[in-house]
Amino acid sequence: MQTVGDDMDDEKTITEQGQEPITAAVEPTKDAAVTAAKKVAKKAAPKKARKASKKKAAKKSSKKAAKKSAKKSVKKAVKKAPKKSAKKAAKNKKKKARKAKR
Repeated sequence: MQTVGDDMDDEKTITEQGQEPITAAVEPTKDAAVTAAKKVAKKAAPKKARKASKKKAAKKSSKKAAKKSAKKSVKKAVKKAPKKSAKKAAKNKKKKARKAKR
């Protein structure tokens, strides 16, 4: 029959004797935790990358659209400028003519 303290080594302190089984238990647990974390990271990383790329694409397309609209508005302004200036000149002539009649 074996009692509780039979397998203890008298040359080692109690803390050293207790440390060995604890260390032996911690090692596989640590390994399991590391592998689990790696698996989770593998699954999570692509999702994050996909979301980031979608956001980047949206940002890029909105920037492109803004550039396009800016170019269009500049083109329109260039086309309309001579017409507007001509209309203003005609209006000013009419006003001056009215003032001259008074």
